[in-house]
Amino acid sequence: MQQCLAQGSPRGMLSIFDIGPPPPCPSPFNLAAHVLAQADKVPDKPALEVLGRDGGAARRWSYAQLRTAVLATAQGLLDRGLAPGDIVLMRLGNTVDFPIAYLGAIAAGLVPVPTSTQLTEAETRAMVGILSPAAILHDPVVASTAHKRTIVIDDLRAMREGPAATGYHMGDPDRPGYIVFTSGTSGQPRAVVHAHRAIWARQMMMQGWYGIGPQDRVLHAGAFNWTYTLGTGLMDPWTAGATALIPEPGTEIADIPDLLAAHAATIFAAAPGVYRKILNAGTAARVSGLRHGLTAGEKLSPDLAARWSQTTGTALYEAYGMSEVSTFISSSPAHPATDGALGRPQSGRRVAIIDAQGDPVPLNTPGVIAVSRRDPGLMLGYHGQPEETRARMIGEWFVTGDMGAMSEDGQIAYFGRNDDMMNAGGYRVSPLEVEAALAGYDGLGQVAVTDVEIKPGIHVIAAFYTAPAPLDHDALHAFAQSRLARYKQPRLFVHLDALPTGANGKLTRRALKPLAPKRQET
Repeated sequence: MQQCLAQGSPRGMLSIFDIGPPPPCPSPFNLAAHVLAQADKVPDKPALEVLGRDGGAARRWSYAQLRTAVLATAQGLLDRGLAPGDIVLMRLGNTVDFPIAYLGAIAAGLVPVPTSTQLTEAETRAMVGILSPAAILHDPVVASTAHKRTIVIDDLRAMREGPAATGYHMGDPDRPGYIVFTSGTSGQPRAVVHAHRAIWARQMMMQGWYGIGPQDRVLHAGAFNWTYTLGTGLMDPWTAGATALIPEPGTEIADIPDLLAAHAATIFAAAPGVYRKILNAGTAARVSGLRHGLTAGEKLSPDLAARWSQTTGTALYEAYGMSEVSTFISSSPAHPATDGALGRPQSGRRVAIIDAQGDPVPLNTPGVIAVSRRDPGLMLGYHGQPEETRARMIGEWFVTGDMGAMSEDGQIAYFGRNDDMMNAGGYRVSPLEVEAALAGYDGLGQVAVTDVEIKPGIHVIAAFYTAPAPLDHDALHAFAQSRLARYKQPRLFVHLDALPTGANGKLTRRALKPLAPKRQET
């Protein structure tokens, strides 16, 4: 029976939710083999359809074709001298080559590192310094850095015409499977190492969030090389035997409802901002045949959810997670969120709201959201940063750093971050990283960065600075553009006579927010 576990306390029930544990991950195991297992059962079924911008015929990959491409890529990478365990940095564009190369690397036992196309050469060079990758997979349309072994996109595509590997590199499900980068509170990007078993843990999302089955056609609005798309839009539908639908690059957001209808999509996944733009464009009413929508990446506002439901007649189901553990709290068709909550922990998860000592707080009491360190989806750790890894653990818990409260039925209300991490467009960004990039600008005195709400539910990054006189906004933006990915770049630059500080002389970052000019444009 699903329940919120009651544990004795003089102050009442404690905030622990536990429905589990999940079934153990098989061993030996390979993430790519698990994702593509349906190729044995439904080889001719469409696994992927890339949708034309004009609503025309899609380019289709069957499950058998996808598996062949992945295994041929695996063999090609091994033939290039790479060996199981090698780290491979991915600097590829928004094309089908991205998921094929990603799964091909994993099939071969390599450890791929998917990265955003928005990263600059300097940011890529910093990642190389952290990881010392054995190779870089590179599409020339994406910024990269020099490396002794660079495999270009044409060579990757040619691999698919060569012989396929006879099987997958099987092994311990706890061995490294892939790495993703996330901003750290120190201002330096952190490399999050995940095990092959992370894909096994995602089965808890199938009904705990998606409500997905093999009959579904899932359209994700994101780019191929966004980790949200890679997981929710591709690998999870393939694991379930469903069909993944991805609009081709350049598709206008306003045209997505027509694609949903024309290609019989049953589930739609996007960040909240995409739903907002569709509503603002006036095309949401064209949605038809959709069962429901999924949203993650940033907090879904109740107003946006209500507008979408009223316009389309379909519900939105939100998920909460982070790079270190993916999504583990969500609403779903079976268990909708109540009273603006995020949802509840998925079956198989053990989640608590804890205090600073790591003890669960009473129900309906604010605290820090934490997930059991035994969760199969939790990271192995931060690459090369054991102290940083240990700092995120208290007792049995991985500490997210986000505040929430748990009700009697396990629904979790979200109260925001308990640190200064910013959320811009669904990306978590460290203000220290942005401040470090801006610090070298000529004439700039002090600088402090935070995110500000310019409209209900819409946040942008703002940089507050001191200087003898206001600096040129366009020049500041161009300077930031040369050093930071687009999602890290400030949208507002605010000149101040002095930055707000506390009694100890330290910056009071939260005092910056009221100093932002009131703006209505996005």
